[in-house]
This record gives sequence, C-alpha cells and structure tokens, in this order.
Amino acid sequence: MTQKQTPPPAFKLQTLVAQAAGGRVVRSAFIEADSIDRRLLHNDEIGSLIAGGFPDARRVILTLHPAHVPSVDSGVSVFRVTSQTPGWDLQDFAVALRRAELPEDGLGDVREERGTFLVAATGKAARELAGLTVLGGREVDVEDIGESAGRGAKVREVVVPSMRIDVVGAKGFGVSRAYFQQGVETGKVRLNGQVARASAEIREGDSLAAEGLGRIDFKRVVNETRRGNYKVELNVEK
Repeated sequence: MTQKQTPPPAFKLQTLVAQAAGGRVVRSAFIEADSIDRRLLHNDEIGSLIAGGFPDARRVILTLHPAHVPSVDSGVSVFRVTSQTPGWDLQDFAVALRRAELPEDGLGDVREERGTFLVAATGKAARELAGLTVLGGREVDVEDIGESAGRGAKVREVVVPSMRIDVVGAKGFGVSRAYFQQGVETGKVRLNGQVARASAEIREGDSLAAEGLGRIDFKRVVNETRRGNYKVELNVEK
C-alpha cells in the first residue's frame, strides 16, 4: 500500500522575515521561485540567500538571517545519480524518484546531464537520496557534488546604456543582445522567477535567470558615466 504524503505547509514569507529580523536564521522548504515576493526581502534588518542547486532553478530554498550574520550556507546539496543499466530518460527517472517516496518538500529540480541525472535536495530527502543503491528496480550510484551544479559565481562590473533586461542580460552573460532577445522571446528568461519581457527593467536586488546561461543577481549601480550610461555590479553564476 502506497503511503500518502502530507502536503507541505503553506509558505509564509512575512513570518520568516519577522523571525529573521528578530534574530533567528530561518529556512523554507523547497518552494517555487516565483512564489517569493522579493520586495519583502528589501529590509535592512535581514539578509537573504535563494538557492536551488542550479543557476536557473525553478524550485529553490530561501534562507533568511539577521543582518549582522555575515553569511549562511544554502542548505542545498546536488546529487549525481548514475544508473548501472542504460536506457532511462528524464521522465522515467522522475517517476522512479517519486515512487521512492522521499519527502517531496525536500526535493528541488531534476536535470539530465550526459546520461546521468542531477537532483537538488535538502534535509531528510538529501540523506535518504545519498543512501540509495537501488531506484526503480535498477542499481544506482549516488554522488554528492556540492551546493551547486553550476561552474561558480563571479562578480562583474559592466557598463550598460539602460536597465532593460535584454541589455543587462547580454552584457552580464557575455552574449550578443540578439541572442539573448531570442531567449526572452521563447520564454527561456525569467525575472524574479516570472517569464520576462524584453522591455522589462532590472533593479537592485532583482534576479535574472536564463536557461542554458545561468543567473544574474543585480547587486548595485556603481555610478553613472559622463555619457549617460550606467556602471553596474552583477553577481553572475553560470
């Protein structure tokens, strides 16, 4: 008999913000990135970290902490799962993972990479995933590859003529504006978790994710140049 999973409690960002402002480090389960109202994170009393194991993750964990705490870990681990028997596709793997009955709110995005599968997980789900030797009737190897499947983050300063996302995105990722616009037009670019329009503008604290490229966190406007352009500081994760 299949055990019915209890749905995770409703995500209440205002409660987490109040707890962090009161001196606690608090963390959500995995939630949809576009469910986070980032305006509530613009608070001098708290710091925040949003992580999902992938630069363009759809499901993420939000960690909030008092402003005096310099840094916190993401709470996310990414696991590489390799089947000893070839032939699985992403859909087959996702079905097998659901049937393993790991805690649903402890699992994030699942990706396929060159015949293996990458899974973001946290807490009890991460511990149970790490201990798997059989999944869906197949023998598997599970390897913890760290907090992120990306190639790392880099702080960049670039000069842009405007704050349009296609302008800032192209400059930040080092691609042509036409190439980036194509990604926007096909729905592969998200601003703060929501599908973006090319004419939308990015502001301090915003996050811009592009499928296949990574994520840009807009840190600040450094200054305005004499020619009316803007020098901006970006955290670019690929």
